[in-house]
Amino acid sequence: MAALRASAIGPTMQLSAPSRRALEPHGDYAALPAPGRNDWLANHPETGQSFADFVRSEPQRPDARRRKLYLQPLGSFTPGGSPPLERLQTFTAAFFTLEVNVLPALDIAASGVTARQNPFTHHRQLVTTDILTLLRRRLHPDAYAMLGITMEDLYPDPSWNFVFGQASLRERVGVYSFARYDPRFYNEAVKDSGHLLLQRSCKVLAHEMTHMFGVQHCIYFHCLMNGSNHLAESDARPMHLCPVDLRKLQASIGFDVVVRYRRLLDFHLNAGFRDEAAWLTRRIAFIAQSST
Repeated sequence: MAALRASAIGPTMQLSAPSRRALEPHGDYAALPAPGRNDWLANHPETGQSFADFVRSEPQRPDARRRKLYLQPLGSFTPGGSPPLERLQTFTAAFFTLEVNVLPALDIAASGVTARQNPFTHHRQLVTTDILTLLRRRLHPDAYAMLGITMEDLYPDPSWNFVFGQASLRERVGVYSFARYDPRFYNEAVKDSGHLLLQRSCKVLAHEMTHMFGVQHCIYFHCLMNGSNHLAESDARPMHLCPVDLRKLQASIGFDVVVRYRRLLDFHLNAGFRDEAAWLTRRIAFIAQSST
């Protein structure tokens, strides 16, 4: 597995010393757990996307004209009942190191999006294909990507029960729902449910937006970009990218890894995400050793 991971990362000798250090598969990166029978890889086998595969796919990337990210709320986001949009904006800007704008919310009833009642939960659901079509029409000229966000439940096709989110790798639009990340969806009593909802929302936002940079699911490490088939599997994913996917995103955007990590560290400390803050602190210290 070590050889497969090294091959997926690819040669790094042409990179700066800090960048090489940042891509080392140090012990801070955990192995991907063996999938249970209900987990993603047990039901959706994937061969993986190496860095070389990513380059060969010629993915879209930000340029001088299209270098902003847009968040498009769909429906209402009530205080206390949804994650704060300004927190999501701050996190997205830190994760992708790009300017992020939050647009005025769209009225779902007036949008023409197909809806149904889920036969199991009896919650209203919106079909993702209609939303993606709507977002493509509203994509700003200076936008690299636009992500629709909603507290409504989603489904991609009549044969599916639900989907957490869906994104287009080529068309730079995506949508994801916070609904099933809220413990109240399941009538669960959870202490500080707002904190948990924000953490889950940041995680799925980053996962779905990273897809729009041409990054596919990860099979090499326990990584933000692992696929997930259910909430427990999604919760188990870390909020950071593995070396393979970090290199892909860096190649696309061109950020300084340490500067990005420090911005993310500030966010995680302010949000109270202690585990991820500790991970970033260790990683920044590890990279700093390249210059000593």
